Amino acid sequence: MAALRVFSRNIPYLRQQFSALLGNTSPSVKFICVVVVIGYILSFSDDVVKVLSVTPGYLLPPSFQFWSTFTFWFLEIHFWEVIVDIVSVGLCGKLIEPLWGRLEMMRFFVLINIGVAFLTTFYYLVIFACTGQTSYLFDIHVHGLAGYIAAITVAVKQILPDHLLVKTPLGKLTNRSVSLLLLIIAIAMWGLGALEGTYPCMWASGTIISWVYLRFWQRHSNGSYGDSAENFSFDNFFPTVLQPVIRGILGPPHRLLVRLGLCAPSQRRVHLALSPGGVTISMPGVEPQDMERRRQIALKALSERLSKTSEQTRQKNLSSKVNMDAVRKSAGSHVIPQFPAEPAPRPPPPPPEATLIDIAEPSPRQS
Repeated sequence: MAALRVFSRNIPYLRQQFSALLGNTSPSVKFICVVVVIGYILSFSDDVVKVLSVTPGYLLPPSFQFWSTFTFWFLEIHFWEVIVDIVSVGLCGKLIEPLWGRLEMMRFFVLINIGVAFLTTFYYLVIFACTGQTSYLFDIHVHGLAGYIAAITVAVKQILPDHLLVKTPLGKLTNRSVSLLLLIIAIAMWGLGALEGTYPCMWASGTIISWVYLRFWQRHSNGSYGDSAENFSFDNFFPTVLQPVIRGILGPPHRLLVRLGLCAPSQRRVHLALSPGGVTISMPGVEPQDMERRRQIALKALSERLSKTSEQTRQKNLSSKVNMDAVRKSAGSHVIPQFPAEPAPRPPPPPPEATLIDIAEPSPRQS
């Protein structure tokens, strides 16, 4: 009851924060948040959960319930998951959507969720093949936006890879490590029974699918595809000690996908070109769209800082004006005695003028 009273007292503050978060977002972001809230209300019915969520055994033949890949994402059964979804989608609308555009943002949303549904189903199909337990096919219900939230962390890593989040005694935590760190936390919470087993599976699926799409397939305004930056390679998700091992494991599959034409080869050469304006240098991992993206992010951060500074200055001036008005009103409400001004001191009189007296010697008497 005490926790409920504390929560009820904080409802106005939470409403204010959510309004500020979703105030300037697009209608698509607001629509996703509203649908997630509705899905949480519907999740109190077990029959609705079975119908709207993805069941691996029913997504496969002969059932082919493909329509569940369009409904599972807005179904959450825990209130804290609803809060995490709304905050994540709101931040995505603030940071990523202005850079990508609404169409690309919705394409990314649909692609990630459909891919998460099928890849998570594949995970449980492999587990069923190894164990032979049918419960992994028909008692598992995949639902929620865990995969999409993982995809958002990958996109933020692409945009702001070196952004510092927290300083810890063990080192600095940046956007490079968020995806893997949260996956480890999800697995640990699943081991403790605090999360369903589908959550880490969906998180891993969203991380892989979003990285593949952003790395190789995302189309940019200049006609290029993907992001070949060195700091966005897959081994960069892992600590520095493990990166050589990850490169050795992923090297053969990547070369196979390159031969099949599904992935672009890694560029290792520097290209020099003569132009009327001088020499143009093209280096691997330094693409024009990456430079433009980082430039837009820097301009956005600068504009936000300037607007914040101007707002603080305006509030300070307004506060000073209010204080002056209060002083004037206070002075007008009290009678202040008026004392006659002291007369100015008179200037000292000028010194008397000296009178010149001609003193002549008396003339001698005549004898």
